[in-house]
Amino acid sequence: MTPKFLLRARRTLASLRPDMSGLAMVEFAFMAPILAMLGMGGLELSNYAVAHLRISQAVMHIADNGSRIGDRDALMAQKIYEADVNDIFLGVNLQAGEQMELFERGRVIVSSLEQNDEGGQWIHWQRCHGKLEEDSSYGEEGDGATGTGFVGMGRSGEEIQASPDQAVIFVEIIYEYEPLIDIEYATQYISPEPIRSIAAFNVRGTRDLSGIHPSPGSPVRTCDTYTAS
Repeated sequence: MTPKFLLRARRTLASLRPDMSGLAMVEFAFMAPILAMLGMGGLELSNYAVAHLRISQAVMHIADNGSRIGDRDALMAQKIYEADVNDIFLGVNLQAGEQMELFERGRVIVSSLEQNDEGGQWIHWQRCHGKLEEDSSYGEEGDGATGTGFVGMGRSGEEIQASPDQAVIFVEIIYEYEPLIDIEYATQYISPEPIRSIAAFNVRGTRDLSGIHPSPGSPVRTCDTYTAS
């Protein structure tokens, strides 16, 4: 003989069998984690793409400005000063915006590519700003000072070269992207490597290529220091 409580339980379950009112909730409970992962992944990818775009715009901005500094008079070769270089660093930081924390999480490297006395390519001077401990991927100040072994700056096989008596301002930005969500989860969608972008502009007008001249009170941002200030 079947106990009464089992009979009641069977009747209760039988009455619930045609009830579909909780089906949507059950399906949602299964799908919610997947939808949440896809949503967060899409948000992370969007933010990462925006960061790439802003870094790309920043590197173009500083290369363009670097090609113009000192160009104040078409009748004479213009000197450039440490203050001029510091101004372009200030400008790119303002363009990138406070949220990017460009100099806290990145590094901006500005190089003047010229020809040496033997016709070879030469990094005459280089200035850097930012805390990220990364060096130029394409050469350091003084590379190519003599001879013709240094072929220029840029990706292998696509090196940029300066013309005689001219200079090219070559800029690199290396930026360590900070994910919106957990870093281990974010790397499923984005690269863990820093964002890297380059740009180059020929110097506009006639420039004094003897080097950068000192400016009272302006720091010399050599590439052997890593600071955001």
